[in-house]
Amino acid sequence: MGYLELETRELLRLLEPVTPVGLGVDLRQTDEGIVRERFARAALSSVVEPGDSDAAILIGALGARTLLVALVERWPPGRILSSATAIDAGVEAALTANRANGRSTGAAARLAEALARWMPRLSLRTASAALASAGHVGASLLVPGDTLWPTGFGDLGDGAPLAIWVRGDPETLRAVNRSIALVGARASTGYGEHVAMESAAGLADRGFAVVSGGAYGIDGAAHRATLASDQTTIAFLAGGVDRLYPSGHSDLLTRIAQTGLLIGELPCGSSPTKWRFLQRNRLIAAASRATVVIEAGRRSGSLNTAGHAATIGRPLGAVPGPVTSPASAGCHRLIQEFGAACVTSAAEMAELAGIATGAGDPSDAEFAGSRSSAGNDEGVRVLDSLSYRAQRSVREVAVRSGMSERETRSVLATLELERLVVERDGSWIKQRE
Repeated sequence: MGYLELETRELLRLLEPVTPVGLGVDLRQTDEGIVRERFARAALSSVVEPGDSDAAILIGALGARTLLVALVERWPPGRILSSATAIDAGVEAALTANRANGRSTGAAARLAEALARWMPRLSLRTASAALASAGHVGASLLVPGDTLWPTGFGDLGDGAPLAIWVRGDPETLRAVNRSIALVGARASTGYGEHVAMESAAGLADRGFAVVSGGAYGIDGAAHRATLASDQTTIAFLAGGVDRLYPSGHSDLLTRIAQTGLLIGELPCGSSPTKWRFLQRNRLIAAASRATVVIEAGRRSGSLNTAGHAATIGRPLGAVPGPVTSPASAGCHRLIQEFGAACVTSAAEMAELAGIATGAGDPSDAEFAGSRSSAGNDEGVRVLDSLSYRAQRSVREVAVRSGMSERETRSVLATLELERLVVERDGSWIKQRE
């Protein structure tokens, strides 16, 4: 039975284990078209990787439901492209402008590559199971157009999320209108954690919600201080909101879910990877009124969040540290080279959030990797999908990374030259340094 022929009663049977909380609407009291569109976004969020602009372009023209129909019924690329361009003549140009492997490609070729990435992951029952799991942990689905959808995501353009999964009271999302992201290194110093806690407490006293990533170090310190001040804190996760990662923060993240909010772009059951952490950072930057880097070395992942903030024109601040401390070298570079405001108190951070324009030119974001080359991004995804112990076939790596088999083979060949991976009997394994 094709998806187009899947009648409402069949879809409801498929979704029977799903509570109204999981899908975000009451299945029995909601228009059929709304149910199908929400389910389609839920299904697609398990098929495409975060930030996949090809999917965003097609959904913008066809809608999520029709794109899911096209995948389930295995429409050829030409039919998908012609259907999309019949609605929006700009689709072909948009797909052509997307970068693939560091070069521009034609729309048809780009679409074929996208289908090669998505099809191995396609499963309607997997989407239904994710929704059921969301209901079991009290999480719900939000999609663009919902009243509580963060308006800041619109600044991400085609990189905006297809949907988000929220664990906690969705009404808490209103707090992002008055929020500041406090981010920094996992390997933080006592100085950095002290500043993070003082800053979070000071912002809480001023009625700001604190947004961060739930990680060890600066993130954790900021979340804990905000909770201690009885103010709202929101943690963006790189996996499903049922996967409390890092495990050492499971108690902290549970407390955040109870009084604040956990947000994930990926459905329940999804594991965090390095690539997904980098993509998660764009949501932290977009949802908040301003981003402040508390402490960061020259290669800290929090610089990636700063890069996203600068790219979309959000105010960006950095806290100075001892000039002899490598842990503050990234903050000093933000201030010296990339136009970040030097902030030393919660009052200055609050003032920063009121600035109408960003602190740096969007081109300044390049240093932080938010515009890193496609090859580097794909290399991270492939390495994330490999193991030091278990050998994996090209197909397995492609499914895990969300890439096509052709792209995967190309990246594996490059990584092999760099001695990061090795092939054994037609399968691949990660090479220890």
